[in-house]
Amino acid sequence: MPDHRPFDPNRRALIGAGAAWLAASTLPFPAFAQSSGAAKSRIGIIGSGRIGGTVGSLWVKAGHEVMFSSRHPEELKDLVAGLGPLAHAGTVAQAIAYAHTLFVAIPYGALPQLGQDYGSQLKGKTVLDAGNASAGRDGAIADEVEKNGIGVTSQKYLPGSHVVRAFNTLSYMILAREANRPPPRLAIPIAGDDPTAVKEAAQLVSDAGFDPVVVGGLAKASLFQRGGPGYGQAVTAPELRQILNLAP
Repeated sequence: MPDHRPFDPNRRALIGAGAAWLAASTLPFPAFAQSSGAAKSRIGIIGSGRIGGTVGSLWVKAGHEVMFSSRHPEELKDLVAGLGPLAHAGTVAQAIAYAHTLFVAIPYGALPQLGQDYGSQLKGKTVLDAGNASAGRDGAIADEVEKNGIGVTSQKYLPGSHVVRAFNTLSYMILAREANRPPPRLAIPIAGDDPTAVKEAAQLVSDAGFDPVVVGGLAKASLFQRGGPGYGQAVTAPELRQILNLAP
């Protein structure tokens, strides 16, 4: 299942939720990709471990500009060097300033601190949240997730942002191996309350080499949270819709 240890096994875990605010690029944010010929996104990765590193790399290969972030950005130099000029490294604060679209792949217990430290900077931005709550690792917030659902809980701790749950159901190994396979592609379930953010997330799922399945609003994200029927399902879009009892 999703593993938030470092993308490079020899590198320390990169959470970065407590990085200090630093000045960064203020260039306009391009619109998200609508097709292979459309403008590409600028994406900030918060948590450049195995999930963040894998998905971010897929977006770079699809032509998006991506900033991978850490409290120690120098530790990301090998990752970004191997991906070419579209990949950059920075602090969490710089990644948030750099992009309108963010991908959060940190241990779920760190999410409240992320919201506390950067809440004002995250307002109005699309946040793709890939975290999973584990009682042994994350403590009391895992009980909150079980009670209220993970989508609702994520939005609570990232108020003002447009949270979309995505990329939390499969391991980084499956994502790396199965991306852009010949049809039928693997399905990635997504859920969010803001229609524009959901549309953007669906396009980014497609750009990464998978078929998006929109499950519904954030309340429906519980269907594919850890322990839910959609979790860990390496299946096609029609198969996932059947598992989740969604309309074809």
